[in-house]
Amino acid sequence: MANGQWYPPEWPELIRALTAGTLTPVRPKRAATVMLLKDTDGGPAVHMLRRRASMAFAGGAYAYPGGGVDPRDGDTPLLERSREPGGEGGVRWAGPTRAWWADRLGVDETGAQAIVCAAVRETFEEAGVLLAGPTPDTVVGDTTGDDWEADRAALVARDLSFAEFLDRRGLVLRSDLLGAWTRWITPEFEPRRYDTWFFVAALPEGQRTRNASSEADRAVWIRPADAAAAYDKGELLMMPPTIATLRQLTPYGTAAEALAAAPARDLAPVLAQARLEGGEIVLSWPGHDEFTKHIPTGGGPA
Repeated sequence: MANGQWYPPEWPELIRALTAGTLTPVRPKRAATVMLLKDTDGGPAVHMLRRRASMAFAGGAYAYPGGGVDPRDGDTPLLERSREPGGEGGVRWAGPTRAWWADRLGVDETGAQAIVCAAVRETFEEAGVLLAGPTPDTVVGDTTGDDWEADRAALVARDLSFAEFLDRRGLVLRSDLLGAWTRWITPEFEPRRYDTWFFVAALPEGQRTRNASSEADRAVWIRPADAAAAYDKGELLMMPPTIATLRQLTPYGTAAEALAAAPARDLAPVLAQARLEGGEIVLSWPGHDEFTKHIPTGGGPA
């Protein structure tokens, strides 16, 4: 039985064009996604969204809340101390410094701030969960209601920057609630490319998830082992980084254990490679042999 690996039908032709030198790779856009965890009697469950079948990229696939970086998130200065909202513009920030995150994520400080902000913002936009609080050691307890929804919609439309949203509400971004887990870059032959950092976080007490994304038609809480088993049976469609991270989460008995493991995780980017070998094209993801595909030079995938 075939597994649930997402493999677009146009990829063989694109791969052949790349190996022939007739396709020029586009530059990947930076993105962030969050594996939101909550503890259950059977171990931690992760929040996943099913992308609408009509989506041009990974339609029908299960994924985590996430999306592209907004450059404004990195350009806004951080404030060194707490203040009343409405004063000098900036982002109140709790947790590791920009320099620490820059070293951890392998980017400059502006980029690191933008990536971390994107992770927190996208989790709120797509799951209604906000990793921020009124003080550096608190988290908001409820993000439901018309006023929150109005702000969320303004963020999605980019009418409101994340810094403006936090400032207006007097909130501190809790970067200490995130753990950087892995980094994947969309293959060079794919026209929609993303350089994506994956984070783990625990669902804050008092908050609850919902499917707030216009790009998804279903939201579920599922144990990583159960999701991986459904993928193996061909019941759930997933992109390689999604199933790879699910398998990586299965050893942990609690959300706290997964978060504690994050600092030691290798963030060297995973990028698919396509090479000619023995009359066929071999598509592989370094370190992840289960995703390897063999593509005849004159036909579809083997």
